[in-house]
Amino acid sequence: MTPHMNTRRAAALAAVAAMVVVGLQTGAATAVPTKGDGGSSSARSVVPFGANAGAKRTAALMSAQSDAASTASSLGLGGKEKLIVRDVIKDADGTVHTRYERTYDGLPVLGGDLVTHTAPGGKLKGVTKATKARISVASTTPKIKTAAAARKVIWASSGKPVLALETVKTGVQKDGTPSRVHTITDATTGKVLRSYEAIETGVGHSQYSGDVDLSTTESGSGFELTDNDRGGHKTYDLNQGESGTGDLVTDDDDTWGDGTGDDRQTAAVDAAYGAAKTWDFYKSAFGRDGIAGDGKAAYSRVHYGDAYVNAFWDDSCFCMTYGDGTGNKSALTALDVAGHEMSHGLTSSTANLDYYGESGGLNEATSDILGTSVEFASDNSTDVGDYLIGEKIDINGDGTPLRYMDEPSKDGGSADYWDSSVGDLDVHYSSGVANHFFYLLSEGSGAKTVNGVDYDSPTADGSSVTGIGRDKAVQIWYKALSEYMTSSTDYAGAREATEKAATDLYGADSAELTAVGAAWDGVNVK
Repeated sequence: MTPHMNTRRAAALAAVAAMVVVGLQTGAATAVPTKGDGGSSSARSVVPFGANAGAKRTAALMSAQSDAASTASSLGLGGKEKLIVRDVIKDADGTVHTRYERTYDGLPVLGGDLVTHTAPGGKLKGVTKATKARISVASTTPKIKTAAAARKVIWASSGKPVLALETVKTGVQKDGTPSRVHTITDATTGKVLRSYEAIETGVGHSQYSGDVDLSTTESGSGFELTDNDRGGHKTYDLNQGESGTGDLVTDDDDTWGDGTGDDRQTAAVDAAYGAAKTWDFYKSAFGRDGIAGDGKAAYSRVHYGDAYVNAFWDDSCFCMTYGDGTGNKSALTALDVAGHEMSHGLTSSTANLDYYGESGGLNEATSDILGTSVEFASDNSTDVGDYLIGEKIDINGDGTPLRYMDEPSKDGGSADYWDSSVGDLDVHYSSGVANHFFYLLSEGSGAKTVNGVDYDSPTADGSSVTGIGRDKAVQIWYKALSEYMTSSTDYAGAREATEKAATDLYGADSAELTAVGAAWDGVNVK
């Protein structure tokens, strides 16, 4: 797949297996153009999978909760026990898995969670319990002095269930990692039953970003690639499949991958690291809690297809998916690619820019802009920030990047400047105008070197543009995207939106607003 043919159109990726059909967008955004049918814009239906979402999920949870008392009775639970529905998942074959937390006399039961598995006809197929012990304690009144912040719980994770007190101490670990130590104390004897660090930090050997810290979750005798510090982001191995979620990536010793494409965990390391850094950037730069702003993580799938040379975001599953590249040795999981894909989710949650014409170019450019910003903000010495898109994945096979923000036309297809035909280009090439605008606004025109990379950005009219810095530029773009752009915004509308954003942020007489106008003039959007 060479990215130098500007007649191609982006197509949605293959349909994924359904667990629950959700009425969300069915488009899939890819990192690079994909071969279409002679230039026509097309999209195949993408069916979502995973846990119920939106109204269907809400209805399933409410239905399960309304039946919780009868479920508890059918499972033989005691009269003081109640079930609280946490999640409902419906498989493609109609099997329903309902996850419950348990309470005893109104107190949470730590280690009392369970999952029921119900056949399509409603018959209980089985139940998975965290503990087989019967939940019962003599009293729910502590005999030891309780701290003001302590929470009364029933401890059922080990041994005979007992009344206990849970306290949480927050701080910072020696290496700067946040700390959240939970201590469980027997409320009768004062004995410490369990003390654990809730922040699980593993070590990953990535292919593109060197050795990186990962937030992982202890599970049984090993670990799983679940980041509970960032909305519960999970990384799955599709095992070269093209549907479903595959297998949650796990490890025995919390040391992941070996830094090469020969090790299956390595791609998962890069994907998980990219997801974490994108989450952190959104939080620190915009105060945004997750892609959709709801505190919930998307998830990542690696090892998609056989030698699949692309990566994509799909709104319908709210997930990122990465192919392994040529020869299944160079997964498209570089940091800026990960940031790019997840930022499609941000766009769908905000302006929801249509994925065609000039709005499609703005959609793609938004992902390039934010993916680049994630790369800079991560301050990774192995993958330093630059204005080159996909420079690490060598998708062209000659060491050149996928796209250039300072002079987009260097990729052989992207537009440096706006004209009336820009909207007819593939969205990955019409994005060049906005990418060029962002570079000019950040760094200015002319020759310069940033982090060891040489740039020489021209302007449409030969004018000189003075940059305001990337941090201010991305704030303007984000505010414009989230507050002023709509699904149909074109380049003229983007100029208006960013000018309004700059005015809001920096004032009507500001140098920043002047720079926005100069940068748009520089790409012929007037």
